Amino acid sequence: MEFDTGNRPDQSGSGDSGGGTGGGTDVRPPGMSASAGGEFDYRDPVQSFVATVRRLVLEPVAFFRSMNRQGDFVNPLLFSLICWEIAAVIGGFLGVLGSVVGLGARGVGEAIVSLFASLIITPIVAAIVLFVAAGIIHLLVILLARPVSTGFETTFRVIAYADVAILVTWIPILGALVGGVWYTVLSIFGVREAHQTSTGKAAVIVLVPVAVVVFILLVLALIVGAVIFGALNNM
Repeated sequence: MEFDTGNRPDQSGSGDSGGGTGGGTDVRPPGMSASAGGEFDYRDPVQSFVATVRRLVLEPVAFFRSMNRQGDFVNPLLFSLICWEIAAVIGGFLGVLGSVVGLGARGVGEAIVSLFASLIITPIVAAIVLFVAAGIIHLLVILLARPVSTGFETTFRVIAYADVAILVTWIPILGALVGGVWYTVLSIFGVREAHQTSTGKAAVIVLVPVAVVVFILLVLALIVGAVIFGALNNM
C-alpha cells in the first residue's frame, strides 16, 4: 500500500511539449471507459467497481493522484451509493440471521422489514450526506488550500471514493471504528493529492469537521444525560 507523504511531481501539465493532462482532468477519447483509468464506470459496473476498490485498498495515494478532477458527478456518486447499499445488505442480512438463531433483539419479521426499509432509505440518506460532507470539506479547501485549477467536483469525487470505507462498517463491534479511521485517512490522501496541497493542510481540512461533529454529539449526549438525570431525581 502506498503512503507517500513526500514531494510529488508537478501535475499542472507544464513541462514537455508533448502536453500534460492538466492535473488529472478527464482527457480520455470519446467512448473510452472510465474503468480504463482505474475509476468506477457505470457502463462496466462489476469490473470497474472491483478495480476501483482494489486500487483504493492497495494504492490509495496513486489512485487519488491519477483521479480525474472533473468529468461527471454520476460515476463517483453511484460508486458511493453502491458501497452504502452493500454495507446495508450485509448488515441487514446479519440482523435477520441473528433473529433466526435467537441472537437479535428483534423478531425475524421485524428484521426482514428493517432490511428492505434500509435498502430504500440508505441511498437517499447517503446521497444527502455525501453532498453535505463534500460541501463542508470544499469550503475548508477554499479557505486553506486555495486551489487554482480544481473545484467542488474534485472534492466531491474524493469524498465519494473515500466512501469505500463504508464497506467494512457492517463488521460487529469494530466495523464503525475501522471504517471511520479508513475514511478519514482516504479523505486526507484524496484532498492532498487532488488539490495538490500539503499533508498538514489536508489533515486540518478533513479533521476539523470531524472534531465539530464529535463535539456536537458530546454536547447532545450531555444534554440528554442531564435531562434524564433531572427527570429521575424528580420522580
